[in-house]
Amino acid sequence: MKTIVAKNNGINMIEDSLPITKPSYLLIKTMYSVISPGTELSLIEKSEGRTVSLGYSAVGVVEECGEGTDGFSKGDLVACYGAPYVKHSEYLLVPKTLCCKVPSNVQPKEAALAGIGAIAIHALRISKLEFGETIVIAGLGLLGQMIAQVANAAAFKVFAYDVSEERASMLANTPNILAFSDLAKLEESIKSYTNGHGADAIHLCAGGKNSPLTNQCLHWVRDRGKVVIVGDIEPHFPRDLMFGKEAQVLISRAGGPGRYDKIYEEHAIDYPYGFVRWPEGRNVSEYLRLVSEKRIDVTSFINEVVELNNVCSIYEGLINKNTRTLTKVIQYPN
Repeated sequence: MKTIVAKNNGINMIEDSLPITKPSYLLIKTMYSVISPGTELSLIEKSEGRTVSLGYSAVGVVEECGEGTDGFSKGDLVACYGAPYVKHSEYLLVPKTLCCKVPSNVQPKEAALAGIGAIAIHALRISKLEFGETIVIAGLGLLGQMIAQVANAAAFKVFAYDVSEERASMLANTPNILAFSDLAKLEESIKSYTNGHGADAIHLCAGGKNSPLTNQCLHWVRDRGKVVIVGDIEPHFPRDLMFGKEAQVLISRAGGPGRYDKIYEEHAIDYPYGFVRWPEGRNVSEYLRLVSEKRIDVTSFINEVVELNNVCSIYEGLINKNTRTLTKVIQYPN
């Protein structure tokens, strides 16, 4: 089977062996997987002298069910999330805890974004916003766009910001979201809407080792508000501003509880529902519900489809952020 990997700062297609089904796992024939530009470009940069699998969000058809996978059947369409089990590969062997059946009214390409959706949902859960509160999303790449839509679906007041006018304009027609590429207009709008108090939470979805956002966001947040680091940004916050507002700085890691936990992922043992309400697998399911009920619209994210054999040539184009292309969907042979 064909698999896409990063090696020596470049992209390669390799031949890999077909996975062997085992208990608590599903063997999935991939239909689509989604490129996550921020994560994958970072992995490519770090691939000098080693081979790194790329990708973590996909959809496909169940080919075989391992023992102990009750609730799944051969032929089911399932969304799946989480490296190293999910990657850009023709076949995937995925723990049942990282798989969810796709509702009949959700298109496979929409379901392929389930991993991105789970990460966005978990980021919002980290901020623990209450009904009627205000959020600012700074950085409108694929993840920032997704967080803005989910936050809007949850009835929070959403302000969105990106230095790219193209990226900000992608949300211009979404009811109840105010999107800006002009920093002064963003700050004026936050001040006006909150009567000068500031936003309840800021989600930093941009990258950069010396990003000015770590300073700017503390001017936007209210007293005792929250700053959630979602993107690859260094947390260098000015002490006076942070302490002056007693701002909370929080980290959002991946798609929820269970990520990197061998018990949950490798051994496919779910957490008790009453103790851990929203592990990563249930966040995947929640994303699918939002799409199924038309509470979010991800169709603009999945317009550009590339066949597996042509994948290696398209990564460079994703580096340019002044574009409406947030990602590309990889299509696999039938």
